[in-house]
Amino acid sequence: QVQLAESGGGLVQAGGSLRLSCVASEWAFRFYIVGWFRQAPGKEREFVGGIGQSDGRTRYADSVKGRFTISRDNAKNTAYLQMDSLKPEDTAVYYCAADGAMRGPPATSVDAYAYWGQGTQVTVSS
Repeated sequence: QVQLAESGGGLVQAGGSLRLSCVASEWAFRFYIVGWFRQAPGKEREFVGGIGQSDGRTRYADSVKGRFTISRDNAKNTAYLQMDSLKPEDTAVYYCAADGAMRGPPATSVDAYAYWGQGTQVTVSS
């Protein structure tokens, strides 16, 4: 069972950048599709984007397209979420998720992912 740990959250001004990392406990992580999600207070957890296993194909929510970039370094068992041009509405707890059984593009549904990190807080001030 893979364990995921996010880091890199914090407080940033609008227009700034942050890079989140998601480190996995297992080498098999390279065979997992990775998704990034976020949850703001009082709202449901929503899909931010995801990345395939080896081909690196990505998928993004419309709200972050062009501002956020997902990548992965399988040699380090790590996935990244680079967030640029941050807005106050990006404030949320950000989670990485992974699944080894998924095929095709990264799923947008929370239920599609078996493994989750504990989340990291991102706060964007105006």
